[in-house]
Amino acid sequence: MRKSMRYTYKTQGTCSTEIQFDINENIINDILFTNGCNGNLKAISRFADGMTVEEIIKKCKGIVCVEKGRNKGTSCADQLALAVEKAKRET
Repeated sequence: MRKSMRYTYKTQGTCSTEIQFDINENIINDILFTNGCNGNLKAISRFADGMTVEEIIKKCKGIVCVEKGRNKGTSCADQLALAVEKAKRET
């Protein structure tokens, strides 16, 4: 794996449209969501900062958002898990 890389992931099915983060030796830092629920996404970013790819996947993958009674099948947390999973495969 390369030492450090900035990764950008285009989200699907969420109000957030993009996630950016640094991946350095399996550790995720400096997470930034574009659009979406500002306060919630700042909290997710702070909680996940410094976690390994595996920790984020374990805690966030499969979380779904229900908006106005409709299950979206994903969430910003789930999209973060998918993003770090993909970044690890590509590094």
